Amino acid sequence: MSKEKKKILITGASRGLGKDIALKSKENGYIVLGTSTSEVGAQALEKEGIHGLVLNLNDSKSVKEFSDVLIKDHSDIEILINNAGIIRDNIVLRMSDEEWMDVLNVNLTGTFKVSKTVLKFMLKKRWGRIINITSTSASTGNKGQANYAAAKSGVEAFSRSLAKEVGSRGITVNSVAPGYIETDMTKQINNKVKEEILKQIPLSRFGKSEEVAQLIEFLITDEASYITGQTIHINGGLYM
Repeated sequence: MSKEKKKILITGASRGLGKDIALKSKENGYIVLGTSTSEVGAQALEKEGIHGLVLNLNDSKSVKEFSDVLIKDHSDIEILINNAGIIRDNIVLRMSDEEWMDVLNVNLTGTFKVSKTVLKFMLKKRWGRIINITSTSASTGNKGQANYAAAKSGVEAFSRSLAKEVGSRGITVNSVAPGYIETDMTKQINNKVKEEILKQIPLSRFGKSEEVAQLIEFLITDEASYITGQTIHINGGLYM
């Protein structure tokens, strides 16, 4: 199958890393669907030539409506990039139940729910690619991010288990774990903290979102068809 006929779904595609992945996929000839938590974000994606859909992974009604739309109009999805995620940083002693559950609902349970819907399409075609965006924090931990690190670790374990379940049907499942990448979020880090972080990175710089997008582009091609159940780190040597 030529990639011009492949349809790719990217969650959390209205900004940051997700948007760059979506634009790279469009540039490479895929039919791209992207989600945003708001109608405004979905409309902004439409202006970029990406089919925008509203999805709030922390809202069960929104997830149900989104799944219904996929089943009705987009059962030809062959590639899924689970990128949507949130942070609610706090140290454990101050972390509320809501901060804990919100992060797990979006980052872990959301990945499970979207994957489950799209898998039904892939199983019929006996071909598919699922890429779950995790984080270096899943391996290293991070102060103030126990909820986020736990959720992302869960996504990596989920990916390995799912890879074993669906591999015989021509579907690969992998995780991509970025370190510090130049996005709107990392731009908010003050210079003193940034200098300390850079000292820990052998390549002495933050990564670029297009570098992550290029890695994902490889993983969804036929050339990567023997790679599954892996967590691939892209962090400049921060974690080895």
